[in-house]
Amino acid sequence: MTTTLQTRTRGLHRAWIVAGVAFVAILGAAGFRATPGVLITPLQEEFGWSRGTISLAVSVNLMLYGLTAPFAAALMNRFGMRRVVSGALLLVAAGSGFTILMNAPWQLILCWGVLVGLGTGSMALVFAATLTERWFVRHRGLVTGVLTAGGATGQLVFLPLLAHLAVAQGWRSAAVTVTAAALVVVPLVWFLLRDRPEEVGTTALGADPAAVTVPPPARAGGAAAHALTVLWSAARTRPFWLLVGGFAICGMSTNGLVGTHFIPAAHDHGMAEPTAAGLLALVGIFDVVGTIASGWLSDKVDSRILLGAYYGLRGLSLMLLPSLFGATTEPSMLVFIVFYGLDWVATVPPTVALCRQIYGADGAVVFGWVFASHQIGAAVAAVGAGLTRDHFGAYDLAWYAAGFLCLIAALMSVAIARKASLKA
Repeated sequence: MTTTLQTRTRGLHRAWIVAGVAFVAILGAAGFRATPGVLITPLQEEFGWSRGTISLAVSVNLMLYGLTAPFAAALMNRFGMRRVVSGALLLVAAGSGFTILMNAPWQLILCWGVLVGLGTGSMALVFAATLTERWFVRHRGLVTGVLTAGGATGQLVFLPLLAHLAVAQGWRSAAVTVTAAALVVVPLVWFLLRDRPEEVGTTALGADPAAVTVPPPARAGGAAAHALTVLWSAARTRPFWLLVGGFAICGMSTNGLVGTHFIPAAHDHGMAEPTAAGLLALVGIFDVVGTIASGWLSDKVDSRILLGAYYGLRGLSLMLLPSLFGATTEPSMLVFIVFYGLDWVATVPPTVALCRQIYGADGAVVFGWVFASHQIGAAVAAVGAGLTRDHFGAYDLAWYAAGFLCLIAALMSVAIARKASLKA
């Protein structure tokens, strides 16, 4: 009776409460990380910095967002999700808050690139992978999809508001809003998030209630050593490099290119920034649907086939995008937004599933390294697209290149071996 009272509220398993808190944190992390996209033009107008210079800060942000992930996963194993995520939110608040005092590009790189990158990276999708591994047996793929969709919802919630603030009250108001939002989430995480079901006298959702689960002991050498050991083991297997290559291209074609440069690219064609931000937020609406559906499908369909389809369709859509830009939102652009939105991060649930299937208990940390490649790809695309715009006066080459690479990612995905255990 006591256990039941501790772990359930009117029949609700504690796993759902933990997942809800994680959703809020991941939602905020995505919104915080995407914020520089609405600041590029205001910063350029106020300070006279080139888009290439501003994009460098975004690139550092994206790279650290990814490179932090495997170490964050290992830190969560050692110190717990609650401590790591709470600390990450404080880093985001500091990084965003200090930007209002900056007057040089290196300060932008330090604040939005380093501090916000480290903070949001610690709340990245590896957090979702770690949580679902610990708290869910049943509905694991579906919950992974829902938490991943939190990233898209972050865009939906933050981008239009921040774009409006940047235009109406200046970009500093947008930065302060991010700081306040990050601080508000800290107590929610600290008081409601729990690291493992055993802490509250229950088992993972769908697990055998009679089973006694003992948390694994802390590994010798610390979290960083564990993350590097897992990388060394996984890097000697072929599936790892196929996953890394595909996910790097995924990052190039989403966060790095569209997430960072869609708004300024639309502005180049005469579209108002709040309108362009609204379109990017609309991507987030349809991504919620697409990612949850992808999570459901990853419980039922070969994940390699899902990835192949997602990357292939994304590549074709990006090749059409340059012809769709205009000063007003035409029906053809809305069709692209819906189609692209359904595919935005639908790649995450099947990628997480493959890491778990192939690498077992180390799957979350392996996914952290795969996700790091996603953000390295995004960083390359953020800088590359900015330089392309500076040199050619348009983004067209960047869209075409990303589309072609997505077709390559589709082929890499279907080439992943079927075997369930390929660790060296």
